[in-house]
Amino acid sequence: MAENKGKILIVDDDEDILVAGKLLLKRHYGSVEICSDPNRIPELLSAQDFDAILLDMNFGPGESSGAQGFVWLKKILEIDPQAVVVMITAHGGVGVAVEAMKQGATDFVAKPWQNEKLVATLSASVKLRQSRSEAETLKKTNKVLAKAVSTSKQPILGDSTPMRDVLTMIERAAPTDANVLILGENGTGKELAARELHHRSQRADKVFMSVDLGAVTESLFESELFGHKKGAFTDAREDRVGQLQAADGGTLFLDEIGNLPMHLQAKLLTVLEQRHVTPVGSDKKIPIDVRVVAATNVAPDKLRDEDIFRQDLLFRLNTVELHLPPLRERPEDIPEIARYYGTLYCRKYHRDPKAFTDAAMASLMANPWPGNVRALRHAIERAVILSEGDVFEATDFQFEVQPNQPGAMAERKPQTTQIQSENEEADLNLERLERSAIEQALKKQRYNISHAAKELGLTRAALYRRMEKHGL
Repeated sequence: MAENKGKILIVDDDEDILVAGKLLLKRHYGSVEICSDPNRIPELLSAQDFDAILLDMNFGPGESSGAQGFVWLKKILEIDPQAVVVMITAHGGVGVAVEAMKQGATDFVAKPWQNEKLVATLSASVKLRQSRSEAETLKKTNKVLAKAVSTSKQPILGDSTPMRDVLTMIERAAPTDANVLILGENGTGKELAARELHHRSQRADKVFMSVDLGAVTESLFESELFGHKKGAFTDAREDRVGQLQAADGGTLFLDEIGNLPMHLQAKLLTVLEQRHVTPVGSDKKIPIDVRVVAATNVAPDKLRDEDIFRQDLLFRLNTVELHLPPLRERPEDIPEIARYYGTLYCRKYHRDPKAFTDAAMASLMANPWPGNVRALRHAIERAVILSEGDVFEATDFQFEVQPNQPGAMAERKPQTTQIQSENEEADLNLERLERSAIEQALKKQRYNISHAAKELGLTRAALYRRMEKHGL
């Protein structure tokens, strides 16, 4: 019974060696091919893959220099760079073996061989081949996955002057390795811009690693970013690669960098300056090669306040500074964005495509959109789900607009838990109470998601889920 399903090729001009080798190895491997003419090697390699090749070093009577074996070793490795070749010869010593290894051979066996040693040598060689194949497959898979993950499925929409300026900056900065700091309000598309920078960079075939610093707790900051060793702290049951190391060779996107506490800013600065990380619980420094793209919704003047943000870290991050304009400063882009998401969500929810009436588009363009593109996207999705007509009407959109604006609608009053009068009872519906609390927190914090989440006692991710749930 075969020890494994490995395929072995034996190339030797001695028929006795071929027969003896096949009889021995067929008990251990699924397939054993023999070949007495080395000129058939290219044909055999093109027909199938071998896990190990036993190659004689001398062919023809009187040959003992091993030169022929080196020639065929080179040709085999040209055909299959991952090939595992074990050289065999009756004429050779340590010098020949060393030379064979230098030229790419995996191992060396002398004739007459000992059966146990030959089987052990081939066993190690087959495992090496399998490891190489797995590593190559994993490398190709990772490349495909990195490309799939790094490529944004959503384009950067808009042809206004501010957006053309943004795209021009991206086009100029992307091919370089310069660090980029993206500034803009929530919902303006900072991560989309970061992905576009990566997509157009020299690192496009590598990983794009996004880290939401606003969602990383202070106690786990070092573990998440730098990694940790098994047993470094409670619950560290295995070694973990940090996100900085995982992004090696690619782009690291640090979102919500402005919310990072000062003492953690210092640790991040050290890593970015020294270009290596030390996992928690380890003394070994691991070099990293990453391009850093950071983003924040903190206003530029606050970002330059030394009491809020380390200026040496800011200088490290903002080699290029990219400002994303809020939607209210580019209303001419709203029709394109609205039509894009209208088509997208109609397809998602299996609805017939709908056009926008003039009144509907006017109302969209008149709205200030404090939540920017994200808020517009949610409004479109909600309209797709709830509208009943063949086109989108102004009444299909639920948002607040200022009086006397085109397409203005009656302002929706938020729910309240206070008693309006002695004869009026409070609304105790939990769904409406939750929506009202979220609306009030967002308005109070001027739609800063991190601050609103903190006000509500939620994580950013939890707040986003509830905003999606209530269509906010």
